[in-house]
Amino acid sequence: MTAELTSDLIRGLLRDQHPDLADLPLRLAARGWDNQVWRLGDGLVVRLPWATSSADELLLKEHAWVPGLAPGLPLPVPVPQRLGVPSERFPRPWLVTTWVPGEPADRVPATRGEDAADALAGFLSALHRVAPDGAPVGRGRGGPLGPYGEGFGRALGAVAERGLFVDPDGVRRVWEDAVGAPDWDGPALWLHGDLHPANVLTANGTFCGVIDFGDLFAGDPACDLAAAWILLPDNAADRFHAAYRPAPDVATLRRARGWAVLRALSGLLIADDGDRGLPNGKSTWGPPARRSLERLVASLGS
Repeated sequence: MTAELTSDLIRGLLRDQHPDLADLPLRLAARGWDNQVWRLGDGLVVRLPWATSSADELLLKEHAWVPGLAPGLPLPVPVPQRLGVPSERFPRPWLVTTWVPGEPADRVPATRGEDAADALAGFLSALHRVAPDGAPVGRGRGGPLGPYGEGFGRALGAVAERGLFVDPDGVRRVWEDAVGAPDWDGPALWLHGDLHPANVLTANGTFCGVIDFGDLFAGDPACDLAAAWILLPDNAADRFHAAYRPAPDVATLRRARGWAVLRALSGLLIADDGDRGLPNGKSTWGPPARRSLERLVASLGS
């Protein structure tokens, strides 16, 4: 944990390390899992780790890799502009990045299905290029689904016990089909790794930006392709799969459904924690997670 973050603290950090930015207007924008986000002027944000110890590594990874990837992406992403180094005032690294306008999709979902599918497919087609040697790995994500079997069982059991989804057997069938698919045998591709609704922004019914690249890593694209069932409105996944390049094969789509199941189960549990007033709970994650599971169960027969 980090001491309370205040505007006075952040302005002091800017004066110490980036004085040309220190007098810009500053206000709190969001408290995320790992970082607090403070708007800095009209076009920048300051991101500071405040909760988890892993946030330091994630910020440094974004600073190292995102500037090289961002110019090739068709949707805006937060691009690191300055790195703040640990100091007596604040003992952890921090970033100044560009601001990406839009509303998080857990609060304002995409409603224009075809446009959203095309936007998401274009973004992931551009991102999913072969990663270079030395690219970060995903600590399990982006690899085989099999090692997640125990975690899946616990999550599904908790969802069923709390009565959060009406067809746990259907969810299990989707998972078993995904685990039975052949593993990825292609090159390791760049992946966002964390495409849940709070990390994708909307405007005018479609996607307008993607944020939080702290989990950026290289691996199996199925991990990101799960977003078709997590983010898109009903009846838009087929449009996404037709627009994504290169066209995903059947095995990749089966694995993608498995990653989507894991994401949706987690979303339901986090939402339930929010409904019960528990720390880190987020009630807005419930509706998209529930609809995702409904779509996934239905998709197994398609």
